[in-house]
Amino acid sequence: MSRVADGRAADRLPPHSTPDRTDSGLWTATNAFRTVGWTYAAVIAVLDRTEYRHPAGVLLILAAMAAWTLFFALFRSRPPWLMVVDLCLPVAFILLTPVVDTSERIQDGAHTVPALWSAAAVLAWAVWGGRRAGIAAACAVAAADVLEIQGRVTPQTLYNIVLLLLLGVIVGYAVEVLRQGRRELAAAIAVEAATEERERLARDIHDSVLQVLAYVQRRGAEIGGDAAALGRLAGEQEARLRSLVATGPAPQDPDAEQDLRALLGPLSGVGVTLTGPAGEVPLRGPVARALAQATGAALDNVHRHAGDGARTWILIEDEADTVAVTVRDDGAGIPPGRQAQAEQNGRMGLSLSIRGRIEQVGGTVQVTSAPGEGTEVEMRVPRENTR
Repeated sequence: MSRVADGRAADRLPPHSTPDRTDSGLWTATNAFRTVGWTYAAVIAVLDRTEYRHPAGVLLILAAMAAWTLFFALFRSRPPWLMVVDLCLPVAFILLTPVVDTSERIQDGAHTVPALWSAAAVLAWAVWGGRRAGIAAACAVAAADVLEIQGRVTPQTLYNIVLLLLLGVIVGYAVEVLRQGRRELAAAIAVEAATEERERLARDIHDSVLQVLAYVQRRGAEIGGDAAALGRLAGEQEARLRSLVATGPAPQDPDAEQDLRALLGPLSGVGVTLTGPAGEVPLRGPVARALAQATGAALDNVHRHAGDGARTWILIEDEADTVAVTVRDDGAGIPPGRQAQAEQNGRMGLSLSIRGRIEQVGGTVQVTSAPGEGTEVEMRVPRENTR
């Protein structure tokens, strides 16, 4: 019996979405295979027309197969209901074979009525959902084949079942590799475009903003007094801006790993020293961004409350079980009760901007401070929440 299953795996597109050019080519090939399969089944039916129990029933099944072949080819999208019907039809036609054919022919290994046409469903499911979908469709069609012969599996039937499974696995895997390559190419193109735009902005900024900030810093130091403080602030912003334009573009996937050291790089500058491991500190995207944002909030607190001339150090610790970021300054420190008073007055910088962000990703925050001795904010995240 020719029990090669129909596998129509539409690509992993949302319901009613339109395939792109590559997927359209895959579906065109699938439709062509289905047409060839129907032609093969029709030729077999014509040659064996005098041997069927109910030739009219065979013609009705062939007509239904032809109608579905045309109907499916007209669809540009592949909603789930369409794929379910596409698999159910060949299964039903295989199970109807004992109704229209004789038991003697079935026992002798005659083709089922849909014959090769059944395999188009396996192919379609592999294109639609990859290996797993292709294997599921192959198993469904193979089960119908076994039921049609009442469990008397012959070597030919076993051979066809293996071919069905290979069709679902190989085509599904090839489609997954193709789509993964396409996504990686699109991401590479996006990164290249973002890098070019960043380089263009960096040139413009260097020719204008950075030169002005550098001039303000230099003149402020020459004039002294309040102008020196203004120059120092301009120098900090110049350093941050240079670091920002040198940072690579953010990843497209928000959950993709990011280098914490690269995210914290723009925060360093005049009066702010960043230290940590020599290599990257990769963390899951949300965790890395939470640590970077909380560190930025801690630096804002230093600028507002530590006093003029306060120096700040940012320390990254990549340990076996945890990743920690410590922000330490040598400023005025926090008087006892100041944090509670600030929260009562509605100033929630420490509790929300820092502690809230870190606790949201499963971490902890410890603040150590004393008047005149500076402040240390340690943010620690368990390793299992960063992978």
